[in-house]
Amino acid sequence: QVQLVESGGGLVQAGGSLRLSCTTSTRTFRNYAMGWFRQAPGKEREFVAAISWSGANRYYADSVKGRFTISRGNTKNTVFLQMNSLKPADTAVYYCAAKGSDYDVVPRGENEYDYWGQGTQVTVSS
Repeated sequence: QVQLVESGGGLVQAGGSLRLSCTTSTRTFRNYAMGWFRQAPGKEREFVAAISWSGANRYYADSVKGRFTISRGNTKNTVFLQMNSLKPADTAVYYCAAKGSDYDVVPRGENEYDYWGQGTQVTVSS
């Protein structure tokens, strides 16, 4: 069992930046691929970014490519999402997710993930 806790959300003006963090309860985090998803009110949850358990492989949704960066801490216990050039369309609850894997893959499907955090609100004003 892996416990995930997100932080770093808040209110920011368009063009600004935020850095989200997701921390796991154990160092076994290093054995999990990690992903970020987001969900706006009345909309489906969508994929944002993912990183393999080693940190070597990353993948981004087209809507955030070039603006967002996903990374892992040195101990693999924490994953970050650096969000730059934020737009009102980025407003959503952002969720951290973990998938246990023996391979250095980058899962992109919501159903592939085993554990989820509680979410953190990101609001971008125009």
